[in-house]
Amino acid sequence: MVTVGIKEVAQRAGVSPGTVSNVLNRPERVAAATRSRVEQAIRELGFVRNGSASTLRAGQSRAVGLVVLDVGNPFFVEVARGVEDVVSDRDHAVILCNSGESPEKESRNLRVLAEQRVRGVLITPAADDTSDLLRLRDRGVAVVLVDHPASGDICSVAVDDVAGGELAVRHLIEGGARRIAFVSGPRAIRQCSDRRRGAVRALESAGLPAESLADIVVPEMTAQGGRLAGRTLLDEGLPDAVFCANDLLALGVLRVLSQAGVRVPKDVTLIGYDDIEFSSAAAVPLSSVRQPTYQLGKIATELLLDECDDPEGHAHQQIMFQPELVVRESSG
Repeated sequence: MVTVGIKEVAQRAGVSPGTVSNVLNRPERVAAATRSRVEQAIRELGFVRNGSASTLRAGQSRAVGLVVLDVGNPFFVEVARGVEDVVSDRDHAVILCNSGESPEKESRNLRVLAEQRVRGVLITPAADDTSDLLRLRDRGVAVVLVDHPASGDICSVAVDDVAGGELAVRHLIEGGARRIAFVSGPRAIRQCSDRRRGAVRALESAGLPAESLADIVVPEMTAQGGRLAGRTLLDEGLPDAVFCANDLLALGVLRVLSQAGVRVPKDVTLIGYDDIEFSSAAAVPLSSVRQPTYQLGKIATELLLDECDDPEGHAHQQIMFQPELVVRESSG
């Protein structure tokens, strides 16, 4: 296979190699007619720039990293779609990493991204320890937190999960629930702790004791984790209602309860969080707390690339969306 380089493109277009380089990297410096000739030569010869060589020269790639808690969760798939749409429009690429809710794996992911010389990192942290992120920033890599609030020295795009938890449990209480189970992943995950805080706030507002909320913690916020929680509910006695920290957990709970003959919502009401696409298509359509998932990824990426392009002039922003309650049959 013959490799076509800048010299071959320059010869075909009748220009210098430097002009071809300018067309690739600084097109505004090249006259329109000359740029058109070079671009035509690129198409005719099938030239593809050597990204690795460009990275070595510039010390940085045209890629950004996206580190999520669970790449199998449709919530993060939709976030990634928002990220990819922006990086594609800006002639960048995205490297997707899955932490699996593990701080250790997250640390390894960040090390690999640093080795790849990414321009910036979008991350939903697995824990509150930010030491790895601070080291990245010290190396000149921009960082934006996704679905996680931050302080003033870093950009973040998040949803008010305390308000979301309060919305969910207030809805269950208004439906008559007095004993509520909260199914979640490890409390170290910020989303879990914030959604629980909101649940407790709803109980307090209704004059119910905090003990009205029973915690069921599972290792992973997946459908399998939900099935584990469902079996625990059957073993320990059913509450009036179940609030799950995400929809995958809720779908797992729903499957186990249905298989055991428990009627949702007649025997137990159920609500999830995220409003993923599968929620409305479940055997019993699932009530959920909706987040603007695509917008989280899109706006976070815009903030990240703006900081990459103008680090001195960039002003950090912390954007907080409000969640929305979506009522379906499961909490009828």
